[in-house]
Amino acid sequence: MASMHCIINPAGRDGSTGKRWPKILKRLVEDGWDVETHLTERVGHATEIAYELRNRFENEDQKPLIVAVGGDGTAHEVASGLRGSSLVLGLIPTGSGNDLAMAHGLHRKKMDLTFQTLLNGVDRSVGALRLEGKAAPDAPGYPAIKIRDCDGPVEVEGNVVRWVFLESDCGVTSLTSRAKLTRGKWIRGSMKYTYLGLTEVLKWKKRQAWIKIDNEEPKRGVLSMVAFTMCETFGGGYKVSPKASPQAKHGHLTVALNLSKLQMIRLMGPLRKGKHVNMWDISHGPAKRLEIRAVDGDGNPTGLPHSPPLFVQSDGEPCIQTPAILQFMPDQLLVRGALKVDWA
Repeated sequence: MASMHCIINPAGRDGSTGKRWPKILKRLVEDGWDVETHLTERVGHATEIAYELRNRFENEDQKPLIVAVGGDGTAHEVASGLRGSSLVLGLIPTGSGNDLAMAHGLHRKKMDLTFQTLLNGVDRSVGALRLEGKAAPDAPGYPAIKIRDCDGPVEVEGNVVRWVFLESDCGVTSLTSRAKLTRGKWIRGSMKYTYLGLTEVLKWKKRQAWIKIDNEEPKRGVLSMVAFTMCETFGGGYKVSPKASPQAKHGHLTVALNLSKLQMIRLMGPLRKGKHVNMWDISHGPAKRLEIRAVDGDGNPTGLPHSPPLFVQSDGEPCIQTPAILQFMPDQLLVRGALKVDWA
């Protein structure tokens, strides 16, 4: 009998994940899985559980499938604990966004496909982005992040590191996710991001930034949105990086500078459909390294955070602020996906 450890966020999708779990567990057992259940109790708990499982099974001949049951936040935490190991991540998408699961051919409303994939899917090695910067300040119910063994050492004292398996963004989109921590709890799915995005655009305060992409000449301007991604969509289906492949030997970078509030609002529709590239000089292309800094009065990059803060996300978690560096790293995670995906 095949072994599976399921890490469940019972609070996912406003508590519906916990309510659905008994039915999901019944199906897994019917499919022949020997299931061990781990319920998370707080932010970051899924990473702790996954890292313990990694240390327990990494050197064993028979390794269990480690399954994240929840949304993109749960998937991110479990992936963070497994990163760099030979253990395989499985996904049961029951959250609000589920973009990582969608990238690997799964869907919250097609659970039969999910169960079939867990049994007979394809294990693929994918890259990730290493994000290092200053920890964002505490928010209600969301404490500032700390250094963890599973993320590896920092390069600059006082920084923290997180890993990105779906997307990292900075600008009005990261402020939208920061708002999600305290507002819009009554809205589900992509409508939540649309509503919060509109409210954040309306109160947007311009932040001048210095950004450096790979070995290119640095750019300066008002940082409206930068998205460095491993997959095509985030935010519940927004096609920010059209045709992005998690198995590419680079990340996928979208840069939008100097947009007005009206342009940012008008961008939301095209962004959802992947039609935003080249609008208002918005660029999109491959990249391996991105650095974001605040600038002084003369336009020179500084080592100080933006004021007001400019947050940088790690898979939807606005946990780091500028200055920050993102670096692509290949073959960081094994993910079990559907037999057929658009990018493979």
